[in-house]
Parts: sequence; C-alpha cells; structure tokens
Amino acid sequence: MANYRSPGVYVEEISLLPPSIAEVESAVPAFIGYTQQATKLIADDLHNVATPISSLSDFITYFGGPDTESVSNITVNVNELKTGSVTTGFNVTVTPTVANLSKHILYHAMVNFFANGGGSCYVVSVGKYSSGIVQADLETGIDLIANEDAPTMLVVPEAIYLSSNAAFDSINQRMINQAATLMDRFAIIDTYASTAPKMPGTIPSDVATAINNIPTDENIRRFGAVYYPYLETVYNYNFDFDSIILTSHTVNGGTPASGDQTGNALSVVKTSASAMYNAIAAEYAKYHIILPPSAAMAGVYTRVDDTRGVWKAPANVSVMDVVKPVISIARAEQDLLNINTDTGKSVNAILNMPGYGTVVMGARTLDGNNNEWKYINVRRFFSVVEESIKKSTNWVVFEPNTSQTWVKVQAMIENYLFLKWRDGALAGAKPEQAYFVNVGLGTTMNSVDILEGRMIVQIGMAVARPAEFIILQFEQIMQTS
Repeated sequence: MANYRSPGVYVEEISLLPPSIAEVESAVPAFIGYTQQATKLIADDLHNVATPISSLSDFITYFGGPDTESVSNITVNVNELKTGSVTTGFNVTVTPTVANLSKHILYHAMVNFFANGGGSCYVVSVGKYSSGIVQADLETGIDLIANEDAPTMLVVPEAIYLSSNAAFDSINQRMINQAATLMDRFAIIDTYASTAPKMPGTIPSDVATAINNIPTDENIRRFGAVYYPYLETVYNYNFDFDSIILTSHTVNGGTPASGDQTGNALSVVKTSASAMYNAIAAEYAKYHIILPPSAAMAGVYTRVDDTRGVWKAPANVSVMDVVKPVISIARAEQDLLNINTDTGKSVNAILNMPGYGTVVMGARTLDGNNNEWKYINVRRFFSVVEESIKKSTNWVVFEPNTSQTWVKVQAMIENYLFLKWRDGALAGAKPEQAYFVNVGLGTTMNSVDILEGRMIVQIGMAVARPAEFIILQFEQIMQTS
C-alpha cells in the first residue's frame, strides 16, 4: 500500500484477474536448402541467415526462383501422322535426362508448401545453385535454426539428393535430435528414395533403411514423423521451352518429313508449324517434378492447425498440387508401415484414393508403438501448451513463493486449459475430467523446495486422440414379429 502523508482522496486500481496465457504459433516450419540468391539489402546478406517470410512472393524476392535447366538435358521427338498430304495428328515423346536435372528443389518445395496451406515460415539458404548438395552445408543450416525460438517444424527436402544414405541419415538424426533437445519443434522426415516393395506385403528397402537408422531412444523419435512415398506434383522443370531443340521430326514412323524441323529451336517451330508446336507443348506439360512429401506435409500441418487446431491429427486430408503418389501402396504394405512390430517405428502412408485424390492416411510419430506419444497431434499439442505456459509464466520469476502467487498461477493455467477443453482439444465431459493443475506446499512442494526457491506446478491433460480405426460391427438378429 502506498504511504499517504497528506489528507485527500486517493484512487487505487486493484487487479483481481489472473494474468492470461498467450498461445504460441503452432505451425512455423523452417526450410533449409539451396536458393538462386540470398539477398535483401546487399549481395548474399541472407546466406546462412534464418530469414522469416510469410508468402511465396517473399521467398522469390529474397531467394529467387527455380534453377534453370539446360536444354541439352531434354529430347523431343515428333512423328507426324499423315493421310496423303493431310496431317491428322502428332505422336510426341518428351524425354528429359533425369540424372542431369537440377537437384535444387527448395523453390518447388516452397511452392508446394504454400499451395497446401502454408503461411509464416523461416528459410535458411545454405548456398546457391552452383553448389552441389553438401551434407556440411545442410548441417550448418540446421544448427543455425536452433538459435531461433519461433520455428516449430524442421524440413530439409533436398537431403534426399545427398551422395549417400549415411549422409541422409545424419541430416535426419540432426533434425530429430534438435527437436527432442529443444522440445518446441517437430521433424518432418522423408525417405532416401521411393521404391516399391520387392515382395507384396513387405516394407520397401529405402523405407526400412531410413527408419532403422533413426535413434532407437523413444524420447527422441517421438519428435519426428516419416512420410512415404514421393509425390508427382503438377509443376514442371524450369526449361526455356522455346529454346529446346527438336531432336527428330519424321512422318508416319520414320520417313523424313517434308519441311523437316529437326534441329530447330521450338521458337522456330512455333512460327512455321504451330500445330506441331502446340502438340509438343501439351506433351511437355505432362512431365512433372517429383518431390519428397515433407514440404507438402508442412503445409498440411499448417492448414489443419489453422482450420481445426493443433490437436487435430493432420491426416485424412488431401494434398494439393499433386497428381498422385509415385508408388501405389497396398493395404498389406500399409499395415507394416503404420504398425511395425519389429522396430516400433511408424511410417505414414500417402495414398491415391478414388474420389478423394491424394490423401494422407497416417498420423503417427516415429514412436508409433508408444501409447502416450504415438500420435503426431498429441506430441505437437503438448509442445504448444508447454511453450505457451512457459513463456507466459516468466513474470513469476522472483515473485514471492507464497499462496497468493500460487493461486494466480493456478488460475491462469486453468483458464487457458478450460478454453482448450471448450474448443475440443481435451477429452472429458467436464473440465475436471479433462485436465488438472496442482501447485502448493504439501501438494507439489515441500519446505526444502520453498527454501531453495523452487515453485513446482503439476499439469495433467487428457488430449483428444484420433479415431484411427473405425470398426463397424454388424450382426443378424432373429425376426421377433
């Protein structure tokens, strides 16, 4: 109370309401990879700098566009179909030299992220397109993002092009170790390749290799999830289309064409044989970039968080800008991916479902056999709540460790959890069945804790879990009337 020294009327405002908890953002991925540029004010001033952006236009402004492909890495063959002197159509084959195409896919991954609902994120450019994909560069980027507090997801799509499986595994382990250490982020992991199982009902070798090398410690692997297979997107490689050289132009299966366009750039074909040019363009548009699913899943996480909440499992939702998964997964194979009794490490399948398109049909962490932490939404919801309460209780440091402070802290946390329960994040018919908050001498602390300055708050939550297996039980009953 103030020390009043002279007569008069004084006003005091008394605060009766507890402080509130401001919830942290749940979906802020960090992308690490190579870009065309890394410029904001001067050349390369964003190289190896964790840079926040909020849109694809921001990415293009700071980091540029896609890598340009050499026209020497694509062949175009046209067989002109004629009846007499009348052209009836064109058989066109477009064949890129896949091994020589650019491995720098971060730009396309960012496009896919924003197409799937992505928003605010961080980008760490570890080099330009003139560089190869180098393990040390990506590791540097991952270590840099550890210094940022805002990111909640880690994505390194270009890691699939590292020179060895060991290097790829090292990147995955670095991501998931960082997530487990900081406990405020989640690693979205790809497989090193997407190949079909050699035998029906088995796990593909590249998937088995990826999950086998993830740390066996369940306290670590619960902070990451693996998705399979790769996705055929609707995007095309960045060839200068009109500069592509027509490799061959024949008629009816091999006769050199009259007005042969062989050796001409497509810009020339466009002016002299527009119908052929249009046929080539239509066939060229069918060749799509294949991307690992991590960036798309970061967008799906963001979309689900924004529309439903972080407590909703990011599954049974469509993936945008995707033609189809590159591998069709059978039910017997998905059974082994989803619940692996040998390793306990789950892999989330992405399926092509008739009538629904490309759909994510897995919601498990790598700790897929652990009843506490098997579901992605449970792990991510706990991370959000822990980080939100941690930051909002900073004011308590050096406050008196007495019942007045304990009541404020308990009320603040209970109010926050009540709102989560009301929104559907916590299971229970009544608030007391959904959560508890305990703090006090004789409850969570003893006299030694008080003397040593420790305030211990115990918080329990019954997070809503997904209905992963819908079981409809039917039986016949006898006629009774």
